[in-house]
Amino acid sequence: EFMLEAVQMCGKALIHAADVLKADRAVVLAAVQHRGKALKFSAWSLRADRDVVLAAVHQDGYALAFASEMLRADKHVVLAAVKQNGGAFEFSSETLKGDKEVVLTALHQDADVLVGSAESLKANKEFMLEAVQMCGKALIHAA
Repeated sequence: EFMLEAVQMCGKALIHAADVLKADRAVVLAAVQHRGKALKFSAWSLRADRDVVLAAVHQDGYALAFASEMLRADKHVVLAAVKQNGGAFEFSSETLKGDKEVVLTALHQDADVLVGSAESLKANKEFMLEAVQMCGKALIHAA
């Protein structure tokens, strides 16, 4: 109960928790709701828990870096992350780096996401027109 209160006040306190508490869903959920990147200190099993990871990326999109590979390929999770912080795009799966919706959503937040997006998108005239309309800087990344 002490650790639950501690992580509710400071999510990073999870780093000092015993391993059994780093695997406790309620404790980790409280931590990531306060500080998304606290996901880094959670048990591997909770990094694959969709609800825990969604709570983390809603608080800080960069928490996607600590999610399981499976969830970094989950479009719903990645969209939530890039809506919060477009830079989280770099942690998405290769497949989603070629997904038009994901890239455009991330582009709203960070024009540099096109650097890591799929070449097929950068070579697509319609996509690049849409990207340039959103952000003129996107033109420098066209194939």
